[in-house]
Amino acid sequence: MKKNTYKCFLFLVVLMTFSSYAQKQIENQVIVSQSIPSLDQDMITLIKYGDNINAPLTSKEKAQIDEAYGDKADEYIYSNGQNLKLMKQLLRNRIKISQTDNPNFLKKGKFLSEVPLFDFFNKTIKREAVFNLETFNPLCYRLDFFSKGNYFYRIDNTNYYIEITSQYRQ
Repeated sequence: MKKNTYKCFLFLVVLMTFSSYAQKQIENQVIVSQSIPSLDQDMITLIKYGDNINAPLTSKEKAQIDEAYGDKADEYIYSNGQNLKLMKQLLRNRIKISQTDNPNFLKKGKFLSEVPLFDFFNKTIKREAVFNLETFNPLCYRLDFFSKGNYFYRIDNTNYYIEITSQYRQ
């Protein structure tokens, strides 16, 4: 009887250790997948890239990436050709910030204040107290950048909205 109890105890210890390790790996995977998705070759061919992604990053784009990714920008973006291509496509062709006076349109979407910050790599990221179109960095928010649908976000206390267009659009 004691031998069976010991085996059960040992099994539970091993199971808990493995479970803890697996949970930590999943948490790490989630952080990376929130930033840039892992893509297999079939998915890459489905993405519609703009002609402008071959141009070098502008100083504003580089500053936005550096702010969001901090000291991990080189590891996750600049040294990975596919991730850099995805980031250029996102910043140049898929994120649009516009104004509207149509009150019905402004009822669509989630408020930006409801979206968590993307502060996995840069813990100093803070929400802007007042929206400024010139300094706003969409990469600092966990917006639905890599989903299959189009998304709208309302910028609080303004008539601005952010439109994220699907990377899979036809």
